[in-house]
Amino acid sequence: METVKYSLNGELTEDCPSELFEKKAGVAYGSVKHGSYYSNTCRTERPYSILLPPSYDGVKKFPVMYFQHGIFGDENCMINDAENHFIEITGNLCASGDAREMVIVFGHMYASDNPDLKPGFDDISIAPYDNFINELINDLMPHIGKKYSILTGKENTAICGFSMGGRESVYIGLQRPDLFSYIGAIAPAPGLVSSEDKMMKHKGMLKIQQMKFMDENNLPSLLMVCCGTQDSVVGKFPESYHKIFCDNKVEHLWFEINKADHNCMAIRTGLLHFVLRIFR
Repeated sequence: METVKYSLNGELTEDCPSELFEKKAGVAYGSVKHGSYYSNTCRTERPYSILLPPSYDGVKKFPVMYFQHGIFGDENCMINDAENHFIEITGNLCASGDAREMVIVFGHMYASDNPDLKPGFDDISIAPYDNFINELINDLMPHIGKKYSILTGKENTAICGFSMGGRESVYIGLQRPDLFSYIGAIAPAPGLVSSEDKMMKHKGMLKIQQMKFMDENNLPSLLMVCCGTQDSVVGKFPESYHKIFCDNKVEHLWFEINKADHNCMAIRTGLLHFVLRIFR
């Protein structure tokens, strides 16, 4: 796992190297498109953004990563925030041969069939995020498979997310290891197990003993969890997930990002280490 470039130094790493932020002469970068699909889960048309690699021509097939946003976010917030550097980091890593070209899909994770329901800090308002597993598997992934030239099979499919998106990515990956060989969570939010933070009491999506893969004979190649050392939003909850995985003997990669808060520094550094390790 640590044979890759920019390997981790124990369990602490620094911000993504600044040379990966910059667009460089002679390097081709991906392009962002926007689309929509009909969701049977939500009974409405649903939006998404997609980052296509520079060599995408509709013929050559690429592996695909589904990246989930945080609470109150949407399909645009991760890719539109220039400080996250999705385009530059992936483009530079692919140009140097340290990562494979891939398609990255950014869905709208609030999967509700009630247009009047809005995100908030209570069980009812949070529930549509937990419903995204159905939206993703039954609606978004089939649409992407039909519309875009992607490789199929779990070995060509990754899921990752930030904050609430990290929480849901872990949940989806644990429930469906048959679909995703690579699972990542950057500063995952509380609520995977019963807990309480400054916002609300979380009843928990899983019991502690359920924090493992549903099919232990069909394990993924990577489960990554990381968080900033100065995260002022999710605090020590990501580390608590790490400890649960250790207790449950779930193999995973855990690291902290030195001096990162719940911000772009955590996102781009987590993205770097995830992209380096997937589809290899």
